[in-house]
Amino acid sequence: MKRLSCVTLLLVCLGAQSQGAEIRVRASDDEGRPLADVVVSADRVGAGGRSKEAAPVNGERPTATIAQIDKQFVPYVTAIRVGTAVTFPNYDEILHNVYSFSRAKTFQLPLYKDTSPEPVVFGEPGVVVLGCNIHDWMVAYVYVLETPWFSKTTSEGRATLEVPPGEYLVEVRHPRRNRRASTPARELRLQEGARAELEFRVTLKPEWRPERKPERGR
Repeated sequence: MKRLSCVTLLLVCLGAQSQGAEIRVRASDDEGRPLADVVVSADRVGAGGRSKEAAPVNGERPTATIAQIDKQFVPYVTAIRVGTAVTFPNYDEILHNVYSFSRAKTFQLPLYKDTSPEPVVFGEPGVVVLGCNIHDWMVAYVYVLETPWFSKTTSEGRATLEVPPGEYLVEVRHPRRNRRASTPARELRLQEGARAELEFRVTLKPEWRPERKPERGR
């Protein structure tokens, strides 16, 4: 049976000169191939249960950008904190529309080009699927997280999180994750100067993205 699993945990001391702790993650698919665009998050846990601690943002709202380039959303996967304002610039010479019907954020931006609409604030945790009603193949995912400690894997399937010492629940998310498989998670305790090395194997569903159609004009 295929499943999502965290198969390796290695704790190492980084030395007295290090500040905080570090979580290094390597994600792969069932064939062992590196998996990009995996969102890795670490939530504090403890005697009182799982907490949703937010790091200060110095009085300023965090921001992010998801661009429209060559009739694609860039990046395909974005991880942000609750309360982040996201801008959607259109760098194409054609009209685009951005919308989402997701429970965590429902919105629709009118057709536009050249100028960018006002930023969209994502105020609830969850996954938000983006689309364009002109180009069906344009799909992107926004993971809205309550924790300030998260990252996204590179093309080599690797990500690094720097966290304060403490107890954490580390989880991974991916748009193609097979939800019938068990949710991958690992709880660990990190002392100052420690480093955790985790490996996650993620069971994927078949690729589902509308085929990009050649077209002219808009």
